[in-house]
Amino acid sequence: MILTRAQQLALAPVLAVQAVQVIRRTPRLPEASGPRAGQEGQGPRLRVLILGDSSAAGVGAPTQRAALSGQLVQALGARATVMWQLVARTGITTASVPALLSSVGEGSFDIALTALGVNDVTRLTHPSRWTRQTQALHHTLRSRYAVRRIYATTVPPLDQFPALPRPLSTVLGRHAQKLSEALEGVAQAAPDVRLLHPDWGADTTGMASDGFHPGPEIYRHWGHFAAQFIHEDLQSHPL
Repeated sequence: MILTRAQQLALAPVLAVQAVQVIRRTPRLPEASGPRAGQEGQGPRLRVLILGDSSAAGVGAPTQRAALSGQLVQALGARATVMWQLVARTGITTASVPALLSSVGEGSFDIALTALGVNDVTRLTHPSRWTRQTQALHHTLRSRYAVRRIYATTVPPLDQFPALPRPLSTVLGRHAQKLSEALEGVAQAAPDVRLLHPDWGADTTGMASDGFHPGPEIYRHWGHFAAQFIHEDLQSHPL
């Protein structure tokens, strides 16, 4: 079901009430514990920057080892010596990432993997504005951190999040789709950007207890899928 703009406006009071109710009743889970930088594996050196919102920070997993960063690094480490750093914070939007990067100092990376967009969806950031913010972030990664390849994860389907009731989930799910389409446009226009599209699927049993974040099994799938995608891409198109 796709709501028209007029229907969304008519539903605005209902959506506002539902949003408040979701915030009040959804448990606040902590970010995953553990190191956010390190070295692992053997083979050619690969410097990896992982950045994003609460999903990148591992909310829903007990440790970083079981979260996206840990699963990605373990899988990449089977074929490379991975020197990695995680820069992530719950609630962050795409526009706020460059400032967060500045706070953690300087570095140089071969590739970057981004996990962003959910907080931009909940703020209903316009796709054209989000496109500009994403392009600005990518420019920062290239110019300040020497990143040569960017793997941008698509926005997950919020309409499938158990924590979100309808019609709120319908509205947010449609907006997530619009932002993912905008991200696809960014990737098509930039030769160094790859679109990373995990098969989120319709099965929500692997989500965390808050019904809003991935659980360890989804992080495992996401990390291993991303690693395989990156390996194949770097083999076909070396840095």
